[in-house]
Amino acid sequence: MQSTRRTAAGVAALSAAAAFVALTPGTAGAHGAVFNPVSRVAACYAEGPETPKSQVCKDLVADSGTQPLYDWNEVNIANAAGQHQALIPDGKLCSANREKYRALDWARTDWPATAVAAGSFDFKVRVTAAHSGTMTVYITKQGFDPTQPLKWSDLDATPVAVYNTTRTATDGYYNFTGNLPARAGRHIVYKVWQRNDSPEAFYSCSDVTFGGTAAQASTAKAQAPTEAKIAAGADLSTVSHAGHGGDEQAPALSAETTATPTSPLPMALAGAGALATFAAGSLLLGRRRNSSAS
Repeated sequence: MQSTRRTAAGVAALSAAAAFVALTPGTAGAHGAVFNPVSRVAACYAEGPETPKSQVCKDLVADSGTQPLYDWNEVNIANAAGQHQALIPDGKLCSANREKYRALDWARTDWPATAVAAGSFDFKVRVTAAHSGTMTVYITKQGFDPTQPLKWSDLDATPVAVYNTTRTATDGYYNFTGNLPARAGRHIVYKVWQRNDSPEAFYSCSDVTFGGTAAQASTAKAQAPTEAKIAAGADLSTVSHAGHGGDEQAPALSAETTATPTSPLPMALAGAGALATFAAGSLLLGRRRNSSAS
């Protein structure tokens, strides 16, 4: 009888653990955004999710709500593994094909922009979790039409910067230097940050203008969020500001690109089923032993 009770207690404990694993949602990781040149999501977050100033940021909130802005450091694909073009179709580069961030793909010329010039440029990326990997930065080709959705073929094949990131970042920033080619008018700087300690990758679009004051006169200047702004909105974020080594939950994409479940729940349920089967088997075995002993 005592053995049977111990077995039953073990079954109850295993079942409780299985239920906890199956029903507890994963926490999505959030890890950074480009602050120079200022990315689209960072620029709109800096304006204020509740009181955006530029028309495009107002339209973003009207379309998608404020949450994409409070989650400014999340634009990622958890299982990218370097397959960026296979996972992100043309026209969805800025959102990383994430439905949540679909407004970032709008082909508009009123996105707040950073004034730049050809030559050396100091890139600045604010990270809330540093990771080992490679940050590759591209710029659109001369002749790019900003009124059309951004395509992979619009990007110059030669990166303007390549930076190997580490698991530490000074004061929460990666700072590195690249070289911008000669351009005229409005362009997009596109960043891909692929981790090498996980298949996860991060993406961003930053609007820039070349050509001096004439080109910049009709363009709202992009501002990066202050540290006070970052701290003030942290509690309203739905993603963590940390995480390393595959702890990210796969995001919902704008279109189905894989048959792999985007939620850890099915796998957790399968694990719970296995634990339950094991527990039931242990109980049955205990009863058989008790019966034999008597």
